[in-house]
Amino acid sequence: MLRLRCKTRQGTHLLQGLTEASSVRELQEQIAGVSGISGPTQRVMVGYPPASLDLRDGNASLGELPIKSGDTLIVEEDKSGPATVVKQRINDQTQPKAPAIVRQVVPADNSCLFTSVYYVVEGGIYDPACAPYMRGLIAEVVASDPTSYSEAVLGKSNEEYCSWIRRDDTWGGAIEVSILSKFYQCEICVVDTQTVRIDRFGEDAGYCKRVLLIYDGIHYDPLQRQFSDPSMPPMTIFSTKDDDALVQALELADDARKKRKFTDVNRFALRCMVCQKGLTGQSAARDHAKQTGHTNFGEV
Repeated sequence: MLRLRCKTRQGTHLLQGLTEASSVRELQEQIAGVSGISGPTQRVMVGYPPASLDLRDGNASLGELPIKSGDTLIVEEDKSGPATVVKQRINDQTQPKAPAIVRQVVPADNSCLFTSVYYVVEGGIYDPACAPYMRGLIAEVVASDPTSYSEAVLGKSNEEYCSWIRRDDTWGGAIEVSILSKFYQCEICVVDTQTVRIDRFGEDAGYCKRVLLIYDGIHYDPLQRQFSDPSMPPMTIFSTKDDDALVQALELADDARKKRKFTDVNRFALRCMVCQKGLTGQSAARDHAKQTGHTNFGEV
């Protein structure tokens, strides 16, 4: 595995999943994803003093280039004139599509938030067995700080919450995302498909890493940057300076909104899976839970 960094005017980014067998085109796709500079107009330099790399053969392997793991690639946009533009137009016809932000669907099993967060922070590893661990982690954080996590914040006593969140039939939300952001030392951005907004947890903490989730009112899925080359692993961890990822995530959410792929939590029909009572909306479910202690709901 080659551990490479890409330095642009906007900052430094980590390039993921590249090996000596990866192609020059794959490298260019990754650079385009973090810098917004298309392959044909990339000027990539390495070493000291910096020397330009010959990237004309997109099929050449990275092992043929004078780079090694740990190098920082300096990337600039080549604005050398009309010849570059003509070359870019020709190459654009043969270059694969630019990498895009896509949704990775996880099961709707009451633990979708925990599964989704684990997936993105671990670089694309799906492990449904992670949920009990993450629930326990959150309970430990809350129990260790009863002042910050009081009944006024949690909606129940600290002790009740810790027992509640450990159960496999309860849902996570903003409190849990905030705790996981601090634990993993990364900004967690939740894109809402109903309102087409982004809630950024850990935004002011100075983290350099960012992960993305999409939320439809009742369900979370992880977001990842998918490359056109199927041999390229998806990218789930982004730089906090990679605003292009946020723009693409918002576009994805807006497309879902237009297709009505969201649940209006104030109007959706629910059934209590304990007593089978029919309910309408999140508020009714919350009131029912307070009155009865029942917290296992299913959408009708």
